[in-house]
Amino acid sequence: MTLETSIEYVKGVGPEKAKLIRNVLGISTVEDFLNFFPLRYLDKSKIHKIAQLHETSTEVQLKGKITSVQEIQTGKIKRLAAKFNDDTGTMDLVWFQYSKWMKEQLPINKEIYIFGKINVFNNQFSMPHPEIELDEKKEGDNRLKPIYPSSEKLTKRGLNQKFFQNVLRNICLEIPNFIQENFPDYLMKAFKFLSRQHTYLNIHFPKDAEHFKKADYRIRFEESFFFQLGYGLKKIHHKSHTAGNPFPIVGDYFNDFYQHHLPFDLTGAQKRVLKEIRQDMKRPIQMNRLLQGDVGSGKTMVALLTMLIAKDNGFQSCIMAPTEILAQQHFNGIKELLENTEVNVKLLTGSTKKSDRKIIHEELENGELSILVGTHAVLEDKVKFKNLGLAIIDEQHRFGVAQRAKLWAKNKIPPHILVMTATPIPRTLAMSFYSDLDVSVIDEMPVGRKPIITAHRREKDRAYVYNFCREEIQKGRQVYFVYPLIEESETLDYKNLMTGLENVMDNFPKYNVSMLHGRMRPEEKDAAMSYFASGKAEIMVATTVIEVGVNVPNASVMVIESAERFGLSQLHQLRGRVGRGAEQSYCILMTSDKLSSDSRTRIKTMVETNDGFKISEVDMQLRGPGDILGTQQSGVVDFKRLDLVNDSAIIKLTKNTVEKILQTDPLLANPENKILKNYYLQQYKGKNKWSKIS
Repeated sequence: MTLETSIEYVKGVGPEKAKLIRNVLGISTVEDFLNFFPLRYLDKSKIHKIAQLHETSTEVQLKGKITSVQEIQTGKIKRLAAKFNDDTGTMDLVWFQYSKWMKEQLPINKEIYIFGKINVFNNQFSMPHPEIELDEKKEGDNRLKPIYPSSEKLTKRGLNQKFFQNVLRNICLEIPNFIQENFPDYLMKAFKFLSRQHTYLNIHFPKDAEHFKKADYRIRFEESFFFQLGYGLKKIHHKSHTAGNPFPIVGDYFNDFYQHHLPFDLTGAQKRVLKEIRQDMKRPIQMNRLLQGDVGSGKTMVALLTMLIAKDNGFQSCIMAPTEILAQQHFNGIKELLENTEVNVKLLTGSTKKSDRKIIHEELENGELSILVGTHAVLEDKVKFKNLGLAIIDEQHRFGVAQRAKLWAKNKIPPHILVMTATPIPRTLAMSFYSDLDVSVIDEMPVGRKPIITAHRREKDRAYVYNFCREEIQKGRQVYFVYPLIEESETLDYKNLMTGLENVMDNFPKYNVSMLHGRMRPEEKDAAMSYFASGKAEIMVATTVIEVGVNVPNASVMVIESAERFGLSQLHQLRGRVGRGAEQSYCILMTSDKLSSDSRTRIKTMVETNDGFKISEVDMQLRGPGDILGTQQSGVVDFKRLDLVNDSAIIKLTKNTVEKILQTDPLLANPENKILKNYYLQQYKGKNKWSKIS
C-alpha cells in the first residue's frame, strides 16, 4: 500500500463502497483517507455521576443499571422510556424511534455503561438514544474515540462511524511504511514536535488528550508552514525572474509638489510606506506591493507621490478603479492637487466621449499624458502607452486575474504594481493570502482628523434623529440617508429607498434632497452627486452605491437605515463617507427592536471602535475568511485543521520561521533543508505556478 493507492484496495472498502465514498466525500486515495480528519472525539475515559450533572454537560458517560422500561403514548407520538440509576440518583433514557426488538433487548438490572448527550427539562436530566455497553463487554481502551464527517446517504449503506474507524485503523497500521518525516531535525527539536507518523496515529486514534493536542498542533503548524513556504518561494522566484524598470531618481516633479503643493503634512505612516515603495522601485525588479489603509488614511496621496517618482524617471502611470464613481473621485482629487503643476492627467471610463478618447489615445502613445485614471476601459487593446512604468489598482479584489494580467502586458518590461485596498484585511488573512505581495500598512490617520461618533438608535428614536439632522443642516452641514434596498422588500420591517425618500422629503420639506442608486445611468449618477457635492442639496438619499468613491467634506451625518442588514465591512465603508472635513461627524445606525446575536455584535463593534483592522477581525470571526476574501479567493481556504480565525499565533509563528529559513537559504539548497525542498516539490510542484525551484 502507498499513499497513491486507490481506496478500493484498502481492507474493508472494495469497489462499490469506494465509488460511493469518492462521489460523496471526494476521497480517492489512501492519502485522501489519511487526511480525512475526525470532526470531534468522544471521551470515554471519564465516568460521571448523575448527581454531578449540570446544564452545561454535553456528551457524558455514566455507569449504572436500567431498572424499568415502558412505552409512553402522547397523542400520536410514541416513545420508549427507561429509568436509569446509579448510586447518586435517577434519570430517564428515551428513544423516539425504536423497534419491539430494542425494548426486549434492553439489559434490565445489569451493570452497563451509557454514553450520549444530556437534555435538561424542569431541572430533570434525560439522555435520548444513548449508546449502551455491558460492563463485561466494555472496551479496556480509554482512548478518545474519533467521529468522522458522514452523511445520511453513507450511513444508510452501512458506511457508519464503525466502518470509518475500522478503515482508518487498517490504514494507520501501514503508516510506518509510507509516512516520511517532512521537517528537518532543527525544527523538530525547536518545537518539540511528535514525529509525523505519531502525529497521524494520534490525530485518528489519540493515545490520550495530551497526545491529541500535540498531534493537532503539529498538523496546524505544518499546514500553515508549507503554505507560507510556497508563497515565500513564489516571492523569491518573482523577484529573481521578473525584471522591472528601475526608478533611481526622485526629481523635480516630486520635490516641487512635496515642497510647494502638498496641502498637509504627511503622517509618519505615510512617510514609512513611501520609503518602502521607494526602496522597491530603485531596483530593476518589478515591485509587487499591497497598500492597506483605513478609510481616509491617505492612500491616494501616497499613490500620487509614487506616480510623480515614475514621472521623474520618464515613465507613465495609470490608476485603475472598479467603478466610474471611484475613478471620477480619484481623477478629481488628483487633478485638483496637480492644478498648478505641469503634470498632465486624464480620465478614461466607459462614458468618456469619443472625441476625448481620441486625444487620450494620442497623448498616451506620444508620451504627453503622464497619468491616466480609469476603469476597465484602460484594459482595452486600443489603449496603448508609450512607456507605462507604474500600475496602481484600487480595490484589487474587484478585478479578475485575467484583467490584471492585461494591464501588466501594456509594457515590454512589466510595470511596477501597487495594489490598494480601503477594506482593512485582518492581519491573519494578510499574512496568509497576501504573502506573495510585500505588504505596507497606513495605520495612522491624518493629524487633526476627528474620530467619527457612532450611535445606535431604534425606531422609537426617529423623531430625535431627525431633529439632530436638522440641527446639523442649520449649521451648514449635509446629511446622508442610506438604505439597503431599492424596491419593496418581502420583509415589511425594512425601510427601502423609495419609501425612505418620501419619508425624508416629508420630514425635511425646507431642504433639497438628492437621490443616488445603482440603477441610475452614469450621467444621472454624476448629476445627482454633483448636486449634493456642490451644496445645492442638503440631503442625499442613497443605496450602498456611495460605499466607495464619494467625498463630500461638508457632509457630517450618515444615517444608515436597517443597519442590521449590512455587513461590518460595508458599515465601516459607509461610515467613512463622513468625517472627511474639519468638523465633528456622526454615524447613526438605525435598527429594528429585534436583533440577532450577530447583528448585535456588529452594531456594538461599530459603536465601540473606528479602527478598521479591529472591525475586520470581528468580521472574520462572524463571517469566516472565505467571505472576507470574496468569492474569487474563498476557494483558497482549503485547510484541513488550520483555523484562520483562531490560529493567528500559529500563522504568525510559521511566517516568521519561513522568513528566517529563506533569508539564509532562499532556494533550500543547504543539506539540512533538503527534506523541506523534497517534500515541497513532491507535494506542490505542478499544482501551482509558484513552485519553480529545482
